[in-house]
Amino acid sequence: MAEISQQTGRTWRPLSEINVTPFVDVMLVLLIIFMVTAPMMQQGVDVDLPKTNTQPLRIDSEPLILTVKADGQLFLARKAIPADQLREKLEAIFEGDEDREIYLRADSDASYGIVVKAMAAAREAGATKLGMVTEPED
Repeated sequence: MAEISQQTGRTWRPLSEINVTPFVDVMLVLLIIFMVTAPMMQQGVDVDLPKTNTQPLRIDSEPLILTVKADGQLFLARKAIPADQLREKLEAIFEGDEDREIYLRADSDASYGIVVKAMAAAREAGATKLGMVTEPED
């Protein structure tokens, strides 16, 4: 298996080391891509949240989020839902949940009446905790 060089008389053996430099380069590029795209995947439905100067809440698990867009469209856990079915869907979700906690993300341009109706539907469905999601003021 080893070859002897005619000029120097040395024995040449096959190189058995793996060059990991290209692998590390690819991994660093993927890491950067994932770091840039990860925050974009957490947004859900795009709304323009009102600005407040409150402290952020600490949430242990994935919360149930009710979103009200500026045009009055409702989303429950990122799925569009008609306003007349909101209470029934929430009742079905809260049926096995003892915490019954929901967070409301309402666009700052959404009609006050639609937001209040969504809050009332959540209360009628049995929500015991209703949190409002806002953006911090600059």
